[in-house]
Amino acid sequence: MGTILKIAVLGGGESGVGAALLAKKLGHQVFLSDAGIIKDKYHRQLSNASIEFEESQHSNERILACDLIIKSPGIPEKAPLIQAIRAAGISLISEVEYAYRFCKGKIIAITGTNGKTTTTKLCYHLLKNAGLKVAMVGNIGESFAAAVAENGFDYYVVEISSFQLDDIVDFKPFISILTNITEDHLDRYQYNVDLYAAAKLRIFENQDENDHFIYNADDPLSQKYLKTKEIKAQQYSLSLEKPVEQGAFLDANNIFKIILNSKEDMDINELALQGKHNSYNSLASGVAGRLLNIRKETIRESMANFESIEHRLEPVLQIYGINFINDSKATNVNSTWYALESMKEPTIWIAGGVDKGNDYCQLLPLVKQHVKAIICLGTDNSKLHAEFDGEVEMVIDAADMDEAVRMAYKIGEKGDNVLLSPACASFDLFENYEDRGRQFKDAVRKL
Repeated sequence: MGTILKIAVLGGGESGVGAALLAKKLGHQVFLSDAGIIKDKYHRQLSNASIEFEESQHSNERILACDLIIKSPGIPEKAPLIQAIRAAGISLISEVEYAYRFCKGKIIAITGTNGKTTTTKLCYHLLKNAGLKVAMVGNIGESFAAAVAENGFDYYVVEISSFQLDDIVDFKPFISILTNITEDHLDRYQYNVDLYAAAKLRIFENQDENDHFIYNADDPLSQKYLKTKEIKAQQYSLSLEKPVEQGAFLDANNIFKIILNSKEDMDINELALQGKHNSYNSLASGVAGRLLNIRKETIRESMANFESIEHRLEPVLQIYGINFINDSKATNVNSTWYALESMKEPTIWIAGGVDKGNDYCQLLPLVKQHVKAIICLGTDNSKLHAEFDGEVEMVIDAADMDEAVRMAYKIGEKGDNVLLSPACASFDLFENYEDRGRQFKDAVRKL
């Protein structure tokens, strides 16, 4: 055991509590502080581990007397306490960085604006089916640090957001995947997409020639920003539009091909997940699987039997021929673009929530093509009205989820889709996107 450090952890959610548990296990003096209320389950975990904590306040003096500060991703850089820590020159890192420093397994890290949760789940599904000891952590499920504290894993599939990448130092995955870059969370990045992209691209900054980087060659913003970076890792591109030398693509016969070392490695005929965006997610997972030497047969089987994730284009029920689809996880315009693109029938679109600097005009062609009515569900729907009034026959407001679903059912006809795909965050009317999706499903079942 090295020097005992005084460590402060900021934030008492999954990420912060995981970091505190790991620091405590390593023998350090740990103090956790949250400006809000800490949930009961985390109270219990902290108490059981004899970790000191406070809630509804930050004891700045005590925090600034620490040797190291680990911050949860939800706390913005501009918060006064973070500014004070920077001014004091105290080392400030993310929970992902802290977990990495003590991680003994191989890391597969996935970032991107859209598709990262599905790609993470697919990679985990592949590794699990191959019989490997693997944990799925980060922005999904358990915190990375908590899993490292358990230390029973050979592989860690880490979903990692731009907020988590903001405060890495040495974090270095064996395989990194960038699904795409579209405008999102711009409120956190001074409404500047360059700053947001720079955070995403940090995923490969510490990788070397023994590591691997997988990216979407059809994504214009990824292409634009990758040209500005030196990438030391071996690179693999994904395309549905053209053959690639190294990576995966869709050939003229609609067969997915994986190419490694410029040689044909394997074909995949069947993907469980439908839709263009899911093809990229599946190809990224397939390439990662082959780089980890997972058997081709295991990859094919895993690709064919993967079940889609909750709140992402999730079929709920069909009532009198109307299909209700839950895409609550679509918290930005690009996610909703993919959802609307995959609609083949006339669609009643339920949208709205907390706007993160959205530009809805890119949805206009798809809305004109597929959408017969828009139901706005949010406390401020002015931007949706400004964009779509006059373009769609009906743009109406709903006070809550029950009303939105009842309205949609009333307007709907046999063969229509009712799609909840908000294109916005959920914090105005709901706890989070999961709560929003569950309320939608409950409201549908009540019809």
